[in-house]
Amino acid sequence: MGNSYGLWPLVVINSLIFIVFAFSFTKPKTARDWRSFGAFSAFIVALFAEMYGFPLTIYLLSGWLTKWVPGLDPFTHNSGHLLEDLFGWGGDPHFGPFHLVSYVLIIYGFSLLASAWKVLYAAQRANRLAMTGPYARIRHPQYVAFILIMLGFLFQWPTLLTLIMFPVLVWMYTRLAKSEEKEAQKEFGEQWNAYARQTHAFIPRLRSPVSKDIVG
Repeated sequence: MGNSYGLWPLVVINSLIFIVFAFSFTKPKTARDWRSFGAFSAFIVALFAEMYGFPLTIYLLSGWLTKWVPGLDPFTHNSGHLLEDLFGWGGDPHFGPFHLVSYVLIIYGFSLLASAWKVLYAAQRANRLAMTGPYARIRHPQYVAFILIMLGFLFQWPTLLTLIMFPVLVWMYTRLAKSEEKEAQKEFGEQWNAYARQTHAFIPRLRSPVSKDIVG
């Protein structure tokens, strides 16, 4: 595998960069917050462990990959960008179509995470519902942000482990969101019901965001 893998310091450094960056925008407090953040962190560690440590996915698929893409050396770092390999992208994979899509998803995901946190933090301090900013169009923008970031990394560097983890984490975030909504309904009553009628949980509605009379 040459010098492309076994770079465990890079695994640690890159994992810490993205985990700390996400932590700075989420600042988990409750057990539920820590579960969602911990699941995201586990995904990031699993990703970089294969990206720079041991390429388990490439090792398991190397025989099939060399038949599918003649001349491919599966154990160079560039060959780890599997979608570019499989779809015949001949240039630098860092500028390939799937990689560019991943940049957009990751950057937008972190941007959404940051903007959602500002609104949520202010709402929690005032003991009111978060219904402005990203929350004016979807009820759980922070979970959507985590999902977009993970999806971006899947476009960039798919692995068997992260492909298995992704739907499990989406299911977990859905469960956490439902639990949060039950608590919000108990605390805010009709205001929550009116807000929920005008927004979707994860997919923004195309029509106008939450009306001002509900926000108050």
